[in-house]
Formats: sequence, C-alpha cells, structure tokens
Amino acid sequence: MQNNEEKEKVKDKVRLLPNDPGIYQFIDISGQIIYVGKAKNLRKRVRSYFIAKADRSLKLQVMISKIDDVQYIITLNESDALLLENNMIKKYQPRYNVLLKDDKTYPWICVTNEPFPRMFLTRQKQKDGSKYFGPYTSVGTVKILLDLVKHTYPIRTCRLNLSPTAIASKKYAVCLEYHIGNCKGPCVSRQQENEYMESLSQAINIIKGSTGEVLKTLTNRMNEAAEKLDFEEAQSLKNKLQRLENYQSRSIIVSPSINNVDVFSLICEKNIAYSNFMRVVDGAIVQVHTLEMKLVIEEEKESLLSMAIAEMMQRLETLSHELIVPFKPDTEIKNKIYSVPLRGDKLALLKLSEKNVRNYRMEKLKHLEKTDPEKHMDRILNIIKSDLHLPKIPRRIECFDNSNIQGANPVAACVVFINVKPAKKEYRHFNIKTVTGIDDFASMKEIVYRRYSRVLREKSQLPNLIVIDGGKGQLNAAIESLKELKLYGKVPILGLAKRLEEIYFPNDNVPLHLNKNSETLKILIQIRDEAHRFGITFHRNKRSASFITSELKEIRGVGENTANKLMSELKTVSAVKKASKEELSAVVGKRMAELVYNYFNEKK
Repeated sequence: MQNNEEKEKVKDKVRLLPNDPGIYQFIDISGQIIYVGKAKNLRKRVRSYFIAKADRSLKLQVMISKIDDVQYIITLNESDALLLENNMIKKYQPRYNVLLKDDKTYPWICVTNEPFPRMFLTRQKQKDGSKYFGPYTSVGTVKILLDLVKHTYPIRTCRLNLSPTAIASKKYAVCLEYHIGNCKGPCVSRQQENEYMESLSQAINIIKGSTGEVLKTLTNRMNEAAEKLDFEEAQSLKNKLQRLENYQSRSIIVSPSINNVDVFSLICEKNIAYSNFMRVVDGAIVQVHTLEMKLVIEEEKESLLSMAIAEMMQRLETLSHELIVPFKPDTEIKNKIYSVPLRGDKLALLKLSEKNVRNYRMEKLKHLEKTDPEKHMDRILNIIKSDLHLPKIPRRIECFDNSNIQGANPVAACVVFINVKPAKKEYRHFNIKTVTGIDDFASMKEIVYRRYSRVLREKSQLPNLIVIDGGKGQLNAAIESLKELKLYGKVPILGLAKRLEEIYFPNDNVPLHLNKNSETLKILIQIRDEAHRFGITFHRNKRSASFITSELKEIRGVGENTANKLMSELKTVSAVKKASKEELSAVVGKRMAELVYNYFNEKK
C-alpha cells in the first residue's frame, strides 16, 4: 500500500500526461505492469482513476492503491491505441486486465508462403509469412471446406521444395495424387505457376465465403469449353459448379441485400463477458466465432465491445468496412463504420448473433454443471448473493406459501432448498390454527412464528434467506413474527409477488425487478413454485379426506373424531358400511357403533 507522499508523486505525474490518444500502463512497486488501458485523452482518462467514487468496487480500489508509477505511449489515433492495448495485454498479461480465452486449440486453414503454396488444417498460428483463415469453432467445418477445395481445385499436398531451380533439376516424379486427378504435377512442370495461383486464388475466395465471383468464373469457363466442343472440360467444370452450389446451400442465407458486413454482439455478467462475431458475405453467414472474456475489475460494456472487435481484427487481420453492433463501442476504428440497426434485416442479423452468444453461454454453463457441479453451484449462489445484496452466500433458503379455497381447510407449506437443490425431507406442512376465514397476512404471521419458534427451541439451523410467496403485505406479516422472535435483522427476508415477479425487501416500498433471464429470478421462481405445489398437494389431500368423512358426519351423534377413527382403521366408507356391529364396536365403542350400523342398514 502507498503512503500519502507516494500517492502525491503519482498524481503529479498524472497531471503532466498529454491530452492525446494512446495507451497507459499502471505499474506497482515491484515494477510489474498491473493494468494496461487505452484512452482518447490520456490525461482525462488516467485522472479519473484518482477521483474518489462511492460506487467503486473493492477490486478496483485495491488496484488503484497498488499503483506506484504510470507510463504511457502516444498513438496517432484511437484505432491504433485499441490495437496496441490488445497486443500489450497479450504480451504482459497484467493482473487486472480482461483475460481473453486462449484460442490456440481452435482450427485454422493455413495457406503457406512458398512457391506453389499448400493449403491445410492447423491449430498452430505462426508468424511465418503464411496466410491463416479462421479461427473456426468446428473441425468439421474446416474439413468440409478443404474437401470442397480438393475436389474443385487441384492444390498440391506434398511438402516438396518447388522452387524454379528444384523443378528445373528434374529430380522429382509425379505421385499417386497426380494419377488420381488431385494434382496437375507442378513438380514436373505439367502445371505452370500462374495457372496454379489462379486456382489457389479461387480456392481462397471459397474459404473467405466469396463464392459469387468463383461461380461466375466457373460458369464462363464452362460455357467457353462447351462452345469449343470440349465437352470433357465442360463436364468437369459443371461438376465443380455443382459442388460449390451444394456447399453454398449449406450456408445460412440472411438477405441478398446484405453484403460483406461483420456482426458483433455482447452479453455481460458479473465476472465474465461473451462476444459473438459473424461474417456475412454475399448475403450468407460464412463464419461464426464467440470470444470469452474474464473480467478482473469492472469494465464498461462499450470498452468490452471495443476489445472484442480489436481481438477479431488481429485474429482475422482484417474486418469488413461495416460493423453491425448493438451499441457504439468507445473507440472509433479507421476506415470502419458502426451500424446500430433499429429494424429490418440488419436487426434480425444482430438478434441472430445475440442468440448465438446466449447459446454459447448456456453450453458453457451446462458443461460446467456436468464436469464441476460444485463450482457451478458456487457460481449460482454467488450470483444470488450479489443480485439480492445478501450478507452471506444463501446455502439454505426456506420459502413459505399459504393455500385455501374460500377459507376452507386453510393450510401452509414451507419448502427448503440447500445449495439450490430441494431438500424434500425438510419440507413441512402447517394446518392454520389461530385464523378464522380468509386472512393471508395473519396466516403467514402464524406459520412463520410457529416455524422459527420451533427452530429456536430445538436449536436447529436457521436459513440464510427466507422467501415469502406474496407482496408487501405478506412480507410485513412475516417480519412481525421475526421481530417477536428477535430474529429480524439476523436472517434476510424478501417477498416475491406473482403478478410481475417483483421482489420486495423490508423497509423498501420500491420493488426490485430482475431481468426475466436472470438466474437469480429463475431460482426464486422455482423455489416459490415448489412451495405452491407442495402446499396445494397438501390442501387437495385434506379436502379429499374432508369430503370422504363428511358422509359419516351426517350421522346424528357422530362427530369428526369418530369419523376419523373409523376412516383410519377401516380405510373406506364402503368398508364402514359393510362392517358388523362387533367390528365397529372395536373401533369406536358400542354406542357409536350402534348409531353407525343402524344408519347404513336402515338406508339399505
């Protein structure tokens, strides 16, 4: 930690920063770079870190406290600053920067830098002068592309040195690939380099997704061959056309009017963000890729989108002139325009990208749930804790629900979730004892008091969160019981109203509205619905038992206790009707047995 003198020394340096675009580096006392950032105006941006803010996160405060020095590099414009920031983050991997998921396992298509270049799949992108296309999320996609190229254009697969000198020495002989038609034999001068490079150029256009020009060229060549009566060549070109058209039909056609654009979407969570990239060429989606960014300190969504765009620019070496985005990033890029669509085909394309990024996120979460359920559970519990501003992780959640129909058979239920999983052995039913008629508030007060007075008496475990099914009224009723038990303030409590899924907190009249896709809201709804189901089942069973015993209670002199005894022992009303006086006497005594026996036998 810094003393006041060291802090002033850093602030003095910040005051001398230029008002130019560039990147800045925060350096700790050991000389390590702990953060790299970009800025449109270096002085304003860096100075903002040293202005006290109440809503600043603890991690950001810790980072600022460790700054011992500030260094910077001026760039010509924001675009250069964005790319330089991306490079420096990758090089130094500062502790507090966004961490982009390593893409070394993704497949690429490599076109080598040599005479008669080769084309193949690789997972190692190297700085050797070769051209790389990708990254692809699926090896299957790469194999389809390479198979199409192989059967459309004879690109060599051998590793021979085909320099002019080596070919002229005539030390090579054609191989099996030549004999089966997959190569035209450049190693023995049976194919000239200009012809080979023309084929390679068209193959690269296929990989890029620019099939329109390739189709046009092949069609013209096919027609020329047919006019010259070279039917064998015309048929060969026709086969290539059909392969290319079949491949093109597999692409997702979005709109013929949308041509050569790149689409970016973004979703952000507490400690992670995902950005989806889609490339559209000739009205078809030809490439899709999703980036995963781990956040160490909070970052603005505009900054995260800029980072995602910079990363894809570096991976792909170039982006389209038009970038479709959900909102404007915080950095302008030279020769690129941002388009934020409000309607039409471009908006549909953006929504498709957002759907892709959400699906990617869900797949990651499902995979985590299967491979590391404990980590998945901790992640959800921490999200709930953060969203609801709880003092502790809510490992034990208890939820209460009332159930009655026009005041008849009022009951209540309490369900328990431990580590966001139902603990059914700990579920409890309640018959309402002190409330007459319909009074949800009084019923809620009664069951909460009964539940936690027993918990205190038996010294059982208290929950980390109490959820009340209902709005402000039910919540206040439950709070009254907690106050009587001196538990108010010790156990967090909230109410979940059904109509708009509003979350009410004590002493706050304004409810919290969580996003409908929020995991916290989904968990709360699941718990609330389970309490409702459990309560309704108990209520239904009670109504059913009440209906069954009602016929016995019609007998003059027979009360509820007698009816319950008969049902408990003989199970059904039909068995009671068939029972002899002696059998009935054994259950309810001679006098009651006589009343019941005579009632049913007189009816017969």
